[in-house]
Amino acid sequence: MKKAPIFLATLAASLVVPAAALAQHGMPGGTPMTFFVTSTPIGDGGNLGGLAGADAHCQSLAAAAGAGDRTWHAYLSTQARPGQPAINARDRIGSGPWYNFEGVMIARDLAHLHGDTIEVARLGNNLHKRTGLTDKGQIVPGLNDYKHPRDTDWEYVKTTLYSNRHEVLTGSQLDGRAFPPELDYTCDNWTSNKDPDEGQGMGARAGKPNVQIGFPDRNGGGNGSWNSSHGTTGCSQTALARTHGVGKFYCFAVH
Repeated sequence: MKKAPIFLATLAASLVVPAAALAQHGMPGGTPMTFFVTSTPIGDGGNLGGLAGADAHCQSLAAAAGAGDRTWHAYLSTQARPGQPAINARDRIGSGPWYNFEGVMIARDLAHLHGDTIEVARLGNNLHKRTGLTDKGQIVPGLNDYKHPRDTDWEYVKTTLYSNRHEVLTGSQLDGRAFPPELDYTCDNWTSNKDPDEGQGMGARAGKPNVQIGFPDRNGGGNGSWNSSHGTTGCSQTALARTHGVGKFYCFAVH
């Protein structure tokens, strides 16, 4: 518990947008923000209104941060459906490079972001807790920042902004591509807030609504991946909170 005051002070400081950080979005010579984690969720679990709804949320948050002059897309995949081919998250975000709120490079290109070759995989991208910032320049509260017995309870989490909320929705495999269509990894392509029957646990199962998540702080269950670590227990807002998420996702400027 001794860590809580320190973390809360850090988080509070991050809520204040410094003039220098604001200036970077429009001042000559500044590095424009082209990547962020959504500071607020849409709030309906895995139902984001499809890709269009998620993109609109990215665009709205970017505009509020002074970066609305670019086209923003959510880093989300969709699975194939009859007459509809799959869409890969990596194919939606341009070619890079991408920079966070503070002008720090996250990755220089798609290969660097996803570790497409052995060489770049060993190098790794620059997305981690200190760089995976929101559109407001905030650090996303993570696994060990402020433990509380109710930090998996949505009724507590929704009013406690420093609670653990580090899971981000991606619906993607490690290479940024969509999963095969047999099992649901995308909350029915970002249109469902349903939960399965009791007792099905985490991850994809036949007939189970589920979404694949990653961690901007690279710290959590599964493999700790930034974009494809494990599945959830369902697609409702309550289910997302159960494994330390609130429905955040990554937004990238397409350029």
